Amino acid sequence: MDPSPDADDAALFAARLFPRRSFTPAAARRLLAATFVASALFSLPFYLAGAWPIVGFLGLDVALLGLAFRMSFRAARAYEDYRLTYLELEFARVSARGARREWRFNPAWVTLERGETGPMAERLALRSRGRRHEIATFLGPDEKAAFAGDLTRALVEARRGRRRSEEFRTPPAV
Repeated sequence: MDPSPDADDAALFAARLFPRRSFTPAAARRLLAATFVASALFSLPFYLAGAWPIVGFLGLDVALLGLAFRMSFRAARAYEDYRLTYLELEFARVSARGARREWRFNPAWVTLERGETGPMAERLALRSRGRRHEIATFLGPDEKAAFAGDLTRALVEARRGRRRSEEFRTPPAV
């Protein structure tokens, strides 16, 4: 058994959650290029027939699609950090702009709430001392269930305490 104070600071659970995107930036550029080519080919006969305003509207569609991809990838820079030790659960939410908010909880007093919002959706929240913080909002139902299971097991171990957890892991001396 390690009596040093740093042993209590060792992470039982650590995770960084990112929002998932179905397109990579390269795939988005390819789709945008293909949309531009299709739009240009489609608008060429209208331009030659003298209906030139249609070219602008089709170009606007391509520009708005590019803007939507840019906003989506900017929003994907957000993430959540979790770090659990025997003494503290630290939860940090970092926005897409880089603004960081942190919350710290005593593992003995924090609970992980699970709530059903639909047939497949699940909501997760940390509750402690009357405060409730919804977490992992951008994960899918299966990912939330796996994350909740891992965090719940780590919280149980943290509540058990370092010395008590080591007793269960260490085989008895013969």
